[in-house]
Amino acid sequence: MRPQLIAAAIALIVAAPVCAQDYPQKSVRFVVPYAPGGNTDILSRLLGQKLGDAWGQQFIIDNRPGAAGTLGAELVVQAPADGYTIIMGSFGNIIVANSLYKRLKYEPLRDFAPVALVSLPPGVLVEHPAVPAQNVRELIAYAKANRGKLNYGSPGSGAWNHLFFELFNANAGVVITHVPYKGIAPAITDLLGNHVQLAMSAFPPAMPHMKSGKLRVLAVTSAARSGLLPDVPTISESGLPGYEAAGWFGVLVPAGTPKPVVAKLNAGINRVLETAEVKASLAADGAEAAGGTPEQMAQSMREGIAKWGKVVRSLNLSAD
Repeated sequence: MRPQLIAAAIALIVAAPVCAQDYPQKSVRFVVPYAPGGNTDILSRLLGQKLGDAWGQQFIIDNRPGAAGTLGAELVVQAPADGYTIIMGSFGNIIVANSLYKRLKYEPLRDFAPVALVSLPPGVLVEHPAVPAQNVRELIAYAKANRGKLNYGSPGSGAWNHLFFELFNANAGVVITHVPYKGIAPAITDLLGNHVQLAMSAFPPAMPHMKSGKLRVLAVTSAARSGLLPDVPTISESGLPGYEAAGWFGVLVPAGTPKPVVAKLNAGINRVLETAEVKASLAADGAEAAGGTPEQMAQSMREGIAKWGKVVRSLNLSAD
């Protein structure tokens, strides 16, 4: 081997641990593929602030909304794989994007390196009190006896709320008709007016109406009960064994980012997820911190993409 090549190889070997030790040496762009002010934005800003405080460098939030979060993801896969561009990935742009969008310019498992799973927030199944079902078991029985009489609202075709409910339909053997809206707010408004009878919602939009009694909460979608609603059963335990559906948030970087940098980011995020402020932010959504290793996050990605891809294909859904 030529002396120049030997020197280059030694330099690369020596540089790897230095890269991790010194990272970050400049500000980090934290892409949030949704508009400012939403729950994802708030959580990302809190994570970025905590990481910046710990490491003495700014984590600059870069909001890039559009196309259910896929525009921001496309931006990140084109960035240098050096750890200075990271993204808050979600159910929409990581778990279902590849099966839903036929012209997607990235492949999540190929083009991203997982860093740390942040949270798997549950949804909540709510109904208008006019529906004569006090629990999931009674809802299934009523839907089977009154085929075509029940509708549910969602923020649109392909949204997690839509897919969660279609998984419910399939597992329960019922037909509750989907009515898409342009956001969860108008769907909840029509649910309050009994124009639709049911919805799968994130906790914040539904919580005030659940507390006031204007909506009846039947169950949470996750495998375990939520600490925010400890008395509310899961769908699985209240009439539909085996049902489980949860949102997905995790930090990713472009594929090829040095493993020592990924490891340092992972350790930093895991520490931040244990702080009281982050736990409180997640609890407001009925969620808990996930954390874990990049390998565990990769497994979560593979399982989620396989599971929800089947649901998308069964509904013959596609988006431009």
